[in-house]
Amino acid sequence: MVSLEQFKEMDIRIGKVLKVEDVQGADKLYVITVDIGEETRKMIAGIKLWYTKEDLVGKNVVVLVNLEPKVIRGVESKGMLLATLYDNNLSIVTTDRNVPPGSKVS
Repeated sequence: MVSLEQFKEMDIRIGKVLKVEDVQGADKLYVITVDIGEETRKMIAGIKLWYTKEDLVGKNVVVLVNLEPKVIRGVESKGMLLATLYDNNLSIVTTDRNVPPGSKVS
């Protein structure tokens, strides 16, 4: 169980996907550049099997921004796109309305 206080420590925001690049030598990974309001971050996401670059650019996505950075395939990933996988179909979490990048999720 996660307490309400632990949940409040998570910094979850809306991000707008600005750019999507392949990770050299990786079949499943993209480097995704996301505007999270006051800054732009790069994140590694293993979603290439389900989404094309064109599917992602311009999309509002839900991002955990205070995740500890990690270097993956030589690229520092500073956050995580939230998604669900069901019956081998991945779906990234998005907004149903246009909201500005950096908007907090609560």
